[in-house]
Amino acid sequence: MVEIRKGRPDDVPRAFEIWRAAVDATHGFLTPEDRAEIDEMVAQDFLPNVELWLAVDATDRPQGFLVMDGEMIDALFVDPAVHGRGIGTALLDHALSLAPNATVDASEQATNALPFYEARGFVRTGRSPSDPQGRPYPLVHLRHDGTGAASKSSGQ
Repeated sequence: MVEIRKGRPDDVPRAFEIWRAAVDATHGFLTPEDRAEIDEMVAQDFLPNVELWLAVDATDRPQGFLVMDGEMIDALFVDPAVHGRGIGTALLDHALSLAPNATVDASEQATNALPFYEARGFVRTGRSPSDPQGRPYPLVHLRHDGTGAASKSSGQ
């Protein structure tokens, strides 16, 4: 059973570990220079300053995290060691409980992202040729259809 809880300041280092492992597993397209710059931004500016929602195991160890910015899913990452165990869907269900018509920008080059969101009721609403910092990493914009939880939308 996956429990979702609010993050605490002492959870930030584990969230960063999850982020790094997930990016290593899914974002091989990043240049080493961009990866180093993004690592620094995530570690110093992003994670310490956002409200984290964590998926934790029975020992309260975080296995994944979610960050919302209003209706926008700003980040959803799961430790690759536990991919395929429903943790991402549990986090997405939590996001949809907060914002039933949630939006998300998914990397077009991360082959796991679009299938994950589309299988859970998200529809494409647009595309940008670059990330928010202007790097050449296209994003696909998606919105949930608002019909309910991700696990219900995907038949899980």
